[in-house]
Amino acid sequence: MLDRRYTRQMTLPQVGESGQEKLAQARVLIVGAGGLGNAVLPYLASSGIGTLGVIDGDEVSLCNLHRQVLFSESDIALSKSETACKKLSIQFPAIEFKSYSEFLTGQNALALFRNYDLIVDATDAIEARYLINDASILTNKPFVHASVYRFQFQVAVFNAHQSGSYRCLYPLSPTNSQTCAEAGVMPTTVAMAGLYQANEVLKYFLEIGQLLTNEMLLVDTLTNRQTHFAYDTQHHDFITPSFFALTYAPIEKIRLGQTKQIGIFLDVRNDEELPFITLENYLRIPLASLTIQLSLVPRNKEIYIFCQSGNRSIDAHHILIENGYTNVYCLHETAAQINQVNSQIS
Repeated sequence: MLDRRYTRQMTLPQVGESGQEKLAQARVLIVGAGGLGNAVLPYLASSGIGTLGVIDGDEVSLCNLHRQVLFSESDIALSKSETACKKLSIQFPAIEFKSYSEFLTGQNALALFRNYDLIVDATDAIEARYLINDASILTNKPFVHASVYRFQFQVAVFNAHQSGSYRCLYPLSPTNSQTCAEAGVMPTTVAMAGLYQANEVLKYFLEIGQLLTNEMLLVDTLTNRQTHFAYDTQHHDFITPSFFALTYAPIEKIRLGQTKQIGIFLDVRNDEELPFITLENYLRIPLASLTIQLSLVPRNKEIYIFCQSGNRSIDAHHILIENGYTNVYCLHETAAQINQVNSQIS
């Protein structure tokens, strides 16, 4: 029997008992229990979403309270995900809440996403957003995105009904993005962004209205202007599954002048690509030839892989791991950056 608290929304012909049952069966994972998560969670719970998972490894701090309204001063230093779930479970006892007091990583994303029907991106970290996108593609889960910058926010739905992904819109991660802590934010702007996300989630499960797929909605809260941006969905810069088992190593922590003791620098660019690198224990094998030239790669040394942009390094990492190599690392830096660091040391 359906809960009488949903009577008002069940009166809507687009919802009814059948729609409410769909919501009751839905399983949604919210990545992030910060400002966006605090706006999304209460309204998904109050609408009757049956299972809500919350993953966040952060703790409540005083500066969170002005926009993260589920928390109070007595919650400072407590787990955000656990605290949010505990408070909402009192108000909505029929909803199943699952708390994960950890950050989303390449090691836990795939297994976690498989347990849910839809993912909500409630983070403010660019790296997490690309991880959510790629894990959603690999597990075939739609995800609802929002991000906030000062008095503006954007919302979109990715990977739903064969729609485009986040990488269609932003193929490469920007290097100069700011978090809310750096740029500043108003609580009302965050709240509105989260409500738009919650609304897209409900539309998805109820199969009503028009989802924000293959377009981005940008809202300026100072002018009340809303703009829709369509984007090209033909080019998916897709990351292979090895992305979720990578071990990275920053070049600054490697003493380039002592590579005989450190390990092998494996360059998987094509032979004609510049710049040319001069390093001890340097090995250049184009990615296309790596599988048939594995005998050239020693198994008793640490392997540090790099390329022109980072994508081929990921594929090379995957090949080496599949073939039994253990001490394999992808360098954060590109060939040009490595060459610059090496020149400074030399």
